[in-house]
Amino acid sequence: RMTAAFFKGVGQLPVDRSGARGAGEAAVKSGIDVIERGELFGIYPEGTRSPDGRLYRGKPGGLARVALATGAPVIPVAMIDTEKIQPPGKVMPKLMRPGIRIGKPLDFSRYNGMEHDRFVLRAVTDEVMYEIMKLSGQEYVDIYATAAKRQIADAAKAEKQALKEAEQAQKEAAKAAEAETEEGRAGT
Repeated sequence: RMTAAFFKGVGQLPVDRSGARGAGEAAVKSGIDVIERGELFGIYPEGTRSPDGRLYRGKPGGLARVALATGAPVIPVAMIDTEKIQPPGKVMPKLMRPGIRIGKPLDFSRYNGMEHDRFVLRAVTDEVMYEIMKLSGQEYVDIYATAAKRQIADAAKAEKQALKEAEQAQKEAAKAAEAETEEGRAGT
């Protein structure tokens, strides 16, 4: 509740991240409304935090659609060291400032009227992500951050299972060795 109040107080638009039908459309409409009122609008094109500090593929919906629908220039902004401020899995952030690098405005007027073309949306998003990569110096990974998070979670789960199985095998081997020793004693 306190977090929600903070974000509302600083003007953050609520975004339904459940994947429900129409959720993304509402967020895009809100972004367009903000721009049309002459206000600034910021969006994180990856759609989520990076799980490891690398830059992941941008999602082609929100940023590109708002930019093309409004004709507003896109100013790429790179945030540096955010993974050090609140590493994945940590609840409390460290008190430190992230680095911020601001790029030159990008003009996408060459795509006027094409805001529903998925190839154009992908091209706009990729161009913005490329500029963010140049500004940040981050390694770019051409998969979505949500997929990377799933891969990391699956790998951690598999590692945990392998450790559990190795521990079980070790216990069984110790038990077998103990039984063998007991048999040896009983035979003498």
